[in-house]
Formats: sequence, structure tokens, C-alpha cells
Amino acid sequence: MRERTGKRFRPPKDHGLYEARREHDSCGVGAVVNLSGRRSHQILESARQVIEHLHHRGAAGSDDITGDGGGVLYKGMFMAHQLFAYYPDLYDERMRTALAIVHQRYSTNTFPNWRLAQPFRLIAHNGEINTLSGNAHRMRARESQMANDRFGADIETLFPVLAEGMSDSACFDNALELLVRGGRSLPHALMMMIPEAFGSAYHISTDKRAFYEYHAAIMEPWDGPAAMVFTDGTLVGGTLDRNGLRPARYVVTTDGRVVLGSEVGVIEFPPEQIRTKGRLQPGKMFLVDTSEGASSTITKSRARSPAKSPIAVDWSGIASSCEACSPRPNRRPTNRNACCADCGRSGIRAKN
Repeated sequence: MRERTGKRFRPPKDHGLYEARREHDSCGVGAVVNLSGRRSHQILESARQVIEHLHHRGAAGSDDITGDGGGVLYKGMFMAHQLFAYYPDLYDERMRTALAIVHQRYSTNTFPNWRLAQPFRLIAHNGEINTLSGNAHRMRARESQMANDRFGADIETLFPVLAEGMSDSACFDNALELLVRGGRSLPHALMMMIPEAFGSAYHISTDKRAFYEYHAAIMEPWDGPAAMVFTDGTLVGGTLDRNGLRPARYVVTTDGRVVLGSEVGVIEFPPEQIRTKGRLQPGKMFLVDTSEGASSTITKSRARSPAKSPIAVDWSGIASSCEACSPRPNRRPTNRNACCADCGRSGIRAKN
């Protein structure tokens, strides 16, 4: 229940066994993209259908006309079907886009709040981040060690990276944007934050395992259950965390549209118009690159980014070296700046 103060509703305060920060509920996400990268009003129309077909994943007041909200670039605290009516320019055929991301439920895992509106700058999130407390503490602890040529001395203006009172989704978006603006590609950063299962019991390539092992020393996993849709304006996709407990299905049509959603049937297509369809699997990524025009590619796994990354190294070529320790081949660093798994001093170098 929300407390009413004057004409404004505010989240309740902690009392007894109740903690407001534990508040959470269901939500839904979706994405629509034109494979060719061509802008059209049809993409907006498709996005409208997606969010309206996800209306049951939001909440409604007792009057059935007040909701906890929905959004793309436009957001508000209304029912899904009210979004386009409130922003009539979304109906204007002169408004065109090659992609759209939607989110149903205004601010997941918290009470509705304008500043926590989704989608955020890079992602929209269905689910919850159950490791959030640990993620937030570790992020705060590493701020004193952060350095980046792109940010320079201005990096301190970014702190705290995760502010108090943010939802788990907002915290994830902030951390992801830090990695992307710092120079990593969006898929690369997502694979750091939401790794697939990569232990010795799992069958994955040597390059990918090396990628995950290396980055585990830099960023701990943000574990769900979570389904994410994301975009940087060129790449559009979705990913599930390794638990795979949130649904995400996709359809690719013969006219070059890709529709990804929390449920099957967010847009109805006649069978002859469906080229392929499927679902995201635990730890996998669905990625559409619109930069290649008519030859745009769809990637349905995480094999693409590590192969391009110079960080996917052979661990046997790493040696530790410092004043206190003699070089020991095949030693792995305990963190990004450590040279030695024993003493932790800096100065790691590749073995010649």
C-alpha cells in the first residue's frame, strides 16, 4: 500500500518485517527492429502492438484507467494503450525509426517513480537482480581505483556510479553505460555483467572461457533471473542470465522485421510471413546488427564478441613478476591490477 500525502502518493516507510527496498513485481519487455536498418513508421506501429499486448504485465488501479506505466522514448504513468494517445506524435507517419524498445511496468522492483522510468539509456529489464547488494558494494569499493583515458580527471564526476534509491534495473543500466562509454562495445560489456555458465563442467570454447575468466577478475556477475533487451542505436538484442528463468521469444519475418518479447504472440503474423522463430536460452544473446544494411546479421549465441576481443588470451602465456616474487608461469592474477596471485603487487606482463 502507498501512503497518501496531500495529492501525492509516496512509497511506505519500513515498518515491522516490511522493507520497502524489497518491493518487486512482474513486468514485460520487447524490441522491434528493421533488419535493413531502414527507418519506417511501421516499426513504431509494431512497438505499439507489443506494449499493448503486454499490458497484463503492468499494474492497474481500481478505476482500471490508472497504471504504473509504460515507455519507448516516451514514458508516463498510464496504461499501455494510453501511451500513444498521450503522445500523438507517435501516431504521426512522419515519425520514423529503424528500432524500438518497449517496457511494460513503469519502474520494476520499486514503486512507480519518474526518474526510474524504463527503458533507460541502454536497456529495458524484465526480472530482478538478486545480487544487487553485493554488486553495489563492490562498485563503490572500486571507485577509488577507476581510471580511463576517455574520462580523464572528470571520472570523479561520475561517482557514485550507483546512487542510493535506484532500482536494480537503473543500477544495471548505470554500470553498463560506464563500461560502454569507457570504450567497450555493448555486447562486450553485457557479457562482462551477465556471463553464461563457464565452469569446467560446461562445454564452451577455450576463447570464451578465457574471456569470462579474465573479466571475472574485473566485474562480478549481476545475476537474475533477468531478461534484458538493449540497444546502442545500431545494435539491438536481448540476453538471458545463466539461470534462464525469464522468458524471451523472437520472430523474424519475411519482410525483414525482428520482434523480440517476453511472450510469444506479442504481434500476430500469418504463418507464411514467419521466416524463423525461437527463444533465448540461458546465458545466450540474440543480437541484430543494423549497420550492414540489407545484409544485416543476426547472432543467436555469444560466440561473436570474444573472438574479436584481444582479451581472450591463453592463460598459459601469463607470468607474474614483481620485486618480491620471481616469475611463476601459469599464475593467474587475482584482480585486474595484480601481478601475482600470492602477493597481489602490480606489474603483470606477458611472457615472451
